[in-house]
Amino acid sequence: MDDPIRLYMSMSLDGFIAGPEDRAGQELGRDGGRLFNWLDDRKSDGVSGGVYREALATGALISGRRTFELAGGWQGDHHDGVPIFVLTRDADGREDTGITRFITDVEECVRLARTAAKGRPVMVHGAGAAQALLRAGLLDEMEIHLIPVLLGGGRPLFDHLGGRHIELELLRRLEDRDVTHLRYRVVPA
Repeated sequence: MDDPIRLYMSMSLDGFIAGPEDRAGQELGRDGGRLFNWLDDRKSDGVSGGVYREALATGALISGRRTFELAGGWQGDHHDGVPIFVLTRDADGREDTGITRFITDVEECVRLARTAAKGRPVMVHGAGAAQALLRAGLLDEMEIHLIPVLLGGGRPLFDHLGGRHIELELLRRLEDRDVTHLRYRVVPA
């Protein structure tokens, strides 16, 4: 698929994308920063550097609102000026900027992001956005950066799927220091 809607998330072995008590000022939760140690190698020519550069080749970003807010809106630019589509239950007066749009309809969000990406993959960040896309059958792939740690609590990635059974097909598995990069295709129901 040329322009997949692809989730990119670092996750602990016990399924958390942030440690307990994630909030403003402690955005990754207690001990959640551990999930991103692999990014220390992002400038390398190794496996993780390649995975990181590949992620930055995406043409648009869909983010959940909570993720967007905890990240400080990435100071207006997630990477390379790509458009950011914030999937939210309620836009409650949030003003769209030249690069950021707040959207309440999941299908419209995907359509706009795909158009903006111009044939490149669309990156997805955040548990809420991932779950909404999975429930709607609109997430094509998942790139999970699996970290060998048990956080014991925090924000789970796959929490509110409505009891749906979802099959995945492994597309690739890449090992590097302190991380296994797993890419799955979401098998259509």
